[in-house]
Amino acid sequence: MTRWTASDMGALGGRTVLVTGATSGLGHESARLLVGAGARVLGTGRDPSRVPPGVEPVALDLADLDSVRAVAAEVRERTGDRLDVLMNNAGVMGVPPAVTIDGFERQIATNHLGHAALTWLLLPALRNGPASRIVVVSSLAHRGGGLDVDDLHFQRRAYRPGTAYSQSKLANLLFAAELDRRLRGESTIAVAAHPGMTDTDLLGASLRARGAGWLARPVNLLTTQRIGIGVLPQLFAAVGPVEGGAYVGPRFEVRGHPAPARRSAAARDLSLAARLWDVTIAETGIRPDL
Repeated sequence: MTRWTASDMGALGGRTVLVTGATSGLGHESARLLVGAGARVLGTGRDPSRVPPGVEPVALDLADLDSVRAVAAEVRERTGDRLDVLMNNAGVMGVPPAVTIDGFERQIATNHLGHAALTWLLLPALRNGPASRIVVVSSLAHRGGGLDVDDLHFQRRAYRPGTAYSQSKLANLLFAAELDRRLRGESTIAVAAHPGMTDTDLLGASLRARGAGWLARPVNLLTTQRIGIGVLPQLFAAVGPVEGGAYVGPRFEVRGHPAPARRSAAARDLSLAARLWDVTIAETGIRPDL
């Protein structure tokens, strides 16, 4: 893979992209750059007024399945039922224990279940877009904590914010793998990506939730790369020369330009991916046409 940059995206006129979490961090930067390349971009957020200029705002709470269903219907109507790229970017990290309106643990609800539901509900629009892509944004954190598909909501385990975040990011990779397997032979592909260690507000939000927000800026400055580089893997996954089932990250794992990324052993467990798929159907009440 060459030293790919945002300037290599080319002209994206005529393409329609939906970016979740477009109000801050990697989603905001992705949406801004995609608009700059000529794409029509719809950006979601709980406060959609914060999307970049030129992005069409969409109010979405991924932790509320009624909101997800309503937005999927809205997006299909607004786009003429055609979508070229769905970038599942939004996320929460390391938050205190909380239960969503649907009775789910907040991190797995937002990071995995809401995105899975949105993806399945938007499949008809994606299938109407030639060579469309579903990009699932994961994290290096998928390597820690494991995934207990029989206790996604920590009803039998002690809740730990870091463990809950790690399992949600592992769920992202397993979902992308199973989605890719089921889409083979179609023109729509599923690709995963991660940003390495990038200077976003995700860490800050996590620290603020635990009363240590003052640590966010110094920690980010010491450990992360700038967002203009960190956003490249998911942009490459969205519009670069990549095949279905790929996993893209920084060249040096924590930083650098896009390159093939490494999955943990758990993320390569196809039987675990299949079990998660079935549990996700049961949890969301949505059965995809796959």
